[in-house]
Amino acid sequence: MKFLSKMSIRTLAVAGAVAVLSHAPMRAQAEETYNLAMLSDFSGPYADIMPILAGGREAVVDWWNATRGKELGVVLNYKNFETRYDAAQVASLWPGIKSELNPIAVMGLGGPDVAALGERLPEDKIPMFMATAGYGFSWKEDSWIFNPRPTYSHESAGFLSHLRQKLGKDEPVKVVIMASEASPAYVDMAHGLEKYAKENPEMVEIVETIYTEVQPTDLTAQMRRVARAGADAVIIQTNTSIVVAVKRALQANGADIPIMMSSHNGLPASGKAAGGIDQLEGDYESYGMAIAVEGDTEPYAFYQLLAKDYDLKAPWNVVTAMGMAQGSYVVAVIEHAIEANGAEGLTGEKIREALFMAPITTEETHGMLPTLQFTPEAPFPLEGLKVNVGQVVDGKIVIDATNVDAPVVNKW
Repeated sequence: MKFLSKMSIRTLAVAGAVAVLSHAPMRAQAEETYNLAMLSDFSGPYADIMPILAGGREAVVDWWNATRGKELGVVLNYKNFETRYDAAQVASLWPGIKSELNPIAVMGLGGPDVAALGERLPEDKIPMFMATAGYGFSWKEDSWIFNPRPTYSHESAGFLSHLRQKLGKDEPVKVVIMASEASPAYVDMAHGLEKYAKENPEMVEIVETIYTEVQPTDLTAQMRRVARAGADAVIIQTNTSIVVAVKRALQANGADIPIMMSSHNGLPASGKAAGGIDQLEGDYESYGMAIAVEGDTEPYAFYQLLAKDYDLKAPWNVVTAMGMAQGSYVVAVIEHAIEANGAEGLTGEKIREALFMAPITTEETHGMLPTLQFTPEAPFPLEGLKVNVGQVVDGKIVIDATNVDAPVVNKW
């Protein structure tokens, strides 16, 4: 509650201001200041994880301001805008955001942001950087929206390739997809994996795609069908509510079928919603960024630094890691733009150009992401696509696999 209160206070404090001021110390010489808009959901379907994700990305910007930004003579201010994860709300807010902040970049949250701003950002020449995987409906050339990970369908297909090998199966893995028409992203996740399965029948068989509400009450009947069909896994890349409903329904049917989640609804968040991580024993999460486990790793060391020196209150988990990854590659590309153009007169257009000039190395993101080479051909890197897989074993999240090749998933 302390962290939630802090986030609420921070958001309210900037209601009449241009941006939330960073915590970077003031320099004696003049500094260039630029604004970042952060699209957030503190009251919609991701309200349970938003403070954690926001804390991760904000702490990275605070760290950058106090270190690299100080050296370069640049301060990045930021402000969160409540979108309720709703495309209409994003579209309604955008003119005011642009007028108030004149941002050089936007940190997006999910599919509604992409759907609402996909056609507007090229005209406004402001790039938006996501924390999430990509979407088929935004897979086009000359995009102004960028994802550090491939599509959700790439990530689920990579997991299923790993699961098939892990199970030692010669036949295709049988999978159920959980989706919802409440979000274009949720529909897109299903369509991409369905196309992959159709084109690779030796690898994946879709038993059923089940569309449900964002917050379903009872899926017992649906999971009875799933159990009878002999499914090897249930793919849920939507939200924690659907994970919990599926888990309860599987338990009610006595069905021991693993669930695969993404990062935004991953094991920590869904476990908390289900009453404890032990409720997800044997279940998985899969995505194209670092698995948030403790140990002698660069991502964990960076987290500890942010927690110690930059007031990061969020726990070390996949949602925090997602926010940190987003913040890390955003400040890295901004730094590339400063190095190429100087600190004065930085614009969204110059930042987008810098994105294509050189790769964002894994060292620049503190190991949170693999080395990223963006090109104008797609909103995410097209080569070197990898996924990592985490699993709950004996009540703890462990790394099940790293650097799993994401298979070729054709555009849908």
